[in-house]
Amino acid sequence: MSGRTAEQRLRRLLVMLPWLMERGEVPVAEVAARFEIDEADLIADLELVAMCGLPPYVDEMIDVFVDEGTVFVGIPRLFTRPLRLTREEAFELLVAGRAAMQLPGADAGGALNRGLRKLADALGEDDTGVVVMSVTPDEVRSLTAAIESCRRVRIGYRSADDADPSDRVVTPFRVRHIDGNWYLWAHDERREALRTFRVDRIASITDDGEATVDPPEDLDGSEVEWFGEDVPRVLLRLGPGARWVLERYPIDEVSEPDADHWCLARVPVTSERWLARLLMRLGGDAQVIEPERYVGLASSTAAAVLARYDMR
Repeated sequence: MSGRTAEQRLRRLLVMLPWLMERGEVPVAEVAARFEIDEADLIADLELVAMCGLPPYVDEMIDVFVDEGTVFVGIPRLFTRPLRLTREEAFELLVAGRAAMQLPGADAGGALNRGLRKLADALGEDDTGVVVMSVTPDEVRSLTAAIESCRRVRIGYRSADDADPSDRVVTPFRVRHIDGNWYLWAHDERREALRTFRVDRIASITDDGEATVDPPEDLDGSEVEWFGEDVPRVLLRLGPGARWVLERYPIDEVSEPDADHWCLARVPVTSERWLARLLMRLGGDAQVIEPERYVGLASSTAAAVLARYDMR
């Protein structure tokens, strides 16, 4: 088997999978010839793809297998739903996709290239191929204007577990950029309490009149609760290989490392799927201490992945 890097394998798969999904089933020899790849390398890559998906890894796997010299590929459910990307994520995907389109076998009229053209249009690419990326999203500007003018807004908000946005009326007080994401701190009229919202999950913003709630007294302080009590927490024991979590995600508190360089961290959990994905990435470098309902999440998720793979 040739010594290919993970980046090389990923780029080729980015081109290969849309082509295969449009055809459903193709002889292994034809796929290998089109994409100029050894048949053994091709099968190894497709076996790896069959283990990829989204938590809980039961009905969200990429449906691909090889049988009697033929590659069979279905379209997984996760590919039938529109992606909710930030402009930065969309731009990164556009750049990676266009780089992949230069590889052997890329289909200029295929699904990938059609998707890239739609992505470029959505990003506002001009006739010269230039995409202007703003550091501050339009939603942040709208929310900032509402804060400055003491206005209330109606937002369509899609939580981590909701497919469709729900209607909320909020009085915005602050917006803040944390670990690559924008957050809104506002009074939620439905909950009658202060809540935190991810700005990239706000589908729409409309003016709803003058603010009816006064800003909290500690608004100008540094102790704004960006992840309120309604967001569940998990206590993780993290090994040295998992310390990057402390830098990438918001953390309530973290202990000093013990003699083995492990520490305890209390982390806000936006959804069980997010936590399952994180635990799968961390592997043996993380243990759930509490709450009890999450203690076996890593093992149950891994078992679901293996069960799905064994059925193929």
